[in-house]
Amino acid sequence: MADGASAAPPLRAFLAALAGDYLLWTLLLALAAFSMARPAAIPDYLSLVDWRTIATLTGLLALTKGVERSGYLPQLAQRLVAAIPTERSLAVFLVLATALLATVLTNDVALFVVVPLTLTLKSSGAPLTRLIVFEALAANAGSVLTPIGNPQNLFLWQLSHVTFGQFTLAMLPLAAVLLAPLLLLTLLAFSGKRLHLSPRQSSAQPDRLMLMLALGLYIPFLVITDLRHPYLALLALAPLLLARRELLARLDWALILVFVLMFIDLRLLSQLDVVRAWIGAVDLRQLPHLYLAGIAASQVVSNVPAAILLAEYSHDWRVIAYAVNVGGFGFMIGSLANIIALRMAPDRRAWISFHAYSLPFLLVAGGLAWLLLR
Repeated sequence: MADGASAAPPLRAFLAALAGDYLLWTLLLALAAFSMARPAAIPDYLSLVDWRTIATLTGLLALTKGVERSGYLPQLAQRLVAAIPTERSLAVFLVLATALLATVLTNDVALFVVVPLTLTLKSSGAPLTRLIVFEALAANAGSVLTPIGNPQNLFLWQLSHVTFGQFTLAMLPLAAVLLAPLLLLTLLAFSGKRLHLSPRQSSAQPDRLMLMLALGLYIPFLVITDLRHPYLALLALAPLLLARRELLARLDWALILVFVLMFIDLRLLSQLDVVRAWIGAVDLRQLPHLYLAGIAASQVVSNVPAAILLAEYSHDWRVIAYAVNVGGFGFMIGSLANIIALRMAPDRRAWISFHAYSLPFLLVAGGLAWLLLR
């Protein structure tokens, strides 16, 4: 997150985020159009929302915000980066670190940790834009593994009624075939040039209590959620939220609102006769059609809405999960993590570099993932 945004009061920062959140405004405009076309359906809007998923998402945002704002992860990462001697080894480290963080902190939070750290390396001569592009790819690849790695997995996990471990095992082959070529591409895309990194000291004091509470509550939260009690799991975070009340103001409420609107808009969209006719013509009962539809839809509306939409027509959560996670590559809109990373990049033309790597990677990833599903 930019320094100015983090320094602004929470309410002003939230309003500024809303003003520039084009996805949110698009969803609001779509909801307004649906409301004018079918005003009788308005009383049913709240019933269209999967509140269990919203509760789980809110809890995860609170925990990850606690870890992020404790100040320890950037400090630790900066010390590690200072000890890495070459551009290629730095790139491999940042790709692996982003992928690992994405499995437990979600893909967007992983980027909020790693990208600001990357920006502090400007004086080293490292190719910042290319590093950030690869961090976006790594966030998408790493987040595939766990139910909490990204929003689409979180939604499909709640929908599937399988355990945390079962979901992770089902996604493990896909995570492997995404990370392996990404690491190979990283080795080829960066040189062995030596870097001279100078440590950067932060004036902010780390908050040990916040870190310990966030980490200590993480496992209990996951266990209670895995037992199908997401509201109780959210209540279990009271010690953290009472000890550090500012976290509530710092939560990404815009993201939560976007999720609520996605449920409403996409379920209203799925009820339209023209959409039902199109989906029927595609015949999502056939595995190849469902898989290709997930990838294609992700390129148009991003992978979270694509997962929500396809779930209205198919209960094959594994195929949907493979398709929409692969669909996070390709065009920038395929995943919100892509947009987050590229918005923080210093080069406004970073999207050109992103597509130069992401579009070919989509073809490779799509083919490998399909071999796993056959």
